[in-house]
Amino acid sequence: MTKIAVRLASSEDDTETARALCREWLDWHWENYPPDWPKGDDHPMDPVEFQKTLKDLPNLHKRPLGGILIASVDGKPCGCVMYSQASSGVAEFKRMFVSPDGRGHGLGRKMLDHMFEQMATDGYTRVFFSSATFLKHARAMYENAGFVPMRHPAGFPDDWRDKVYFMERSLN
Repeated sequence: MTKIAVRLASSEDDTETARALCREWLDWHWENYPPDWPKGDDHPMDPVEFQKTLKDLPNLHKRPLGGILIASVDGKPCGCVMYSQASSGVAEFKRMFVSPDGRGHGLGRKMLDHMFEQMATDGYTRVFFSSATFLKHARAMYENAGFVPMRHPAGFPDDWRDKVYFMERSLN
């Protein structure tokens, strides 16, 4: 029987595992990126800027207001998701990824459920995220997990509004 585990990262080795999964996620992102979408140095997924983000992961998602979750299938790390405080009582999650080896086991939903429990324990009452519209495969999972569409935040660039959507849900 397949063994699925989801846990909070708690060591530098765990952080390195999350970084490796994030690099795999970035590679997947660019391989599947629509050719007609904007590219350039100011792109949020710019590899140089993303390396800076990866270096700072422990600070960006530091406990007790954030967390990095690692999911494994039969002991092999196959997924990650991370969150941090957006405002009082509100968390934002980012970089949800399930590697090809982890797909087909419901790992994405298991990570979400574990993350929701941890966020509630951390005192959050709401959570939101953003995602690219071309990543259609995950949207149904988010809707089934109780997320509903929300408006783009103030100041969000107009030229990205048709390419990025935001969703939110209550943790109560």
